Formats: sequence, C-alpha cells, structure tokens
Amino acid sequence: MARVKRGVTTHARHKKVLNLSKGFRGRSSTCYRVALERLEKSWQYAYRDRKVKKREFRALWIQRINAAVRMHGLKYSVFINALRNLKIDVDRKVLAKLAFENSSVFSDLVNKVKIHLGI
Repeated sequence: MARVKRGVTTHARHKKVLNLSKGFRGRSSTCYRVALERLEKSWQYAYRDRKVKKREFRALWIQRINAAVRMHGLKYSVFINALRNLKIDVDRKVLAKLAFENSSVFSDLVNKVKIHLGI
C-alpha cells in the first residue's frame, strides 16, 4: 500500500484557522494552537451575544417608550396595560419607532389610552 503524507491537509486546516483569526491580538492571530482557542471562544461569544442583543434592544425600546409616555403624563406599565385592554396589538419595537420618529401618531395613541383610562 502506498504511503500517505498529510502535510497538505494539515497546512490547509491551519491556514483556514489563521485566516479566520485575522485581526486578533498578539499570538492569537499567528500561532495555530492559540488562534484555535481564541477562535472557539469567539464563536461562544457570538452565539451568546446573538441572544443578548435581543434582550438589550427590548430594554432600549422600553426605555424610549417610557420616556415618550412620561412626557404625556403616564407611566409605561399603565400605558402598555391600557393598550392591551383596548386590544391594540402593537409591539414595543414599533411603539419605540413611533415615539422616536413620528411623535404625532404616538400622541394620538396616547390620547386614545387617556380617554380609555378617563384621564
């Protein structure tokens, strides 16, 4: 049976890892073993932070809605509860966008809530 030399395969695998770790600091971008460890850790961070990003954006939307609603003399929780009671299904992303970019439409929504609450 013929002898199999695997230098080409190993070199290709190392090259792939080093190309993916370009931009890392220190030996993390030049030394295969360290680069592989850093690369695996970066994939863990990326996976985790895709979930965290959703959490952080929801928190941002809530803060924006709260700030806009308080300018009209209401609280966030009261506003959201009244919207739910009025069967107005608008998610927080859209509400935050309305409050931030189109305040007249948001004001109309707040006025509907105020009428419903009797304020």
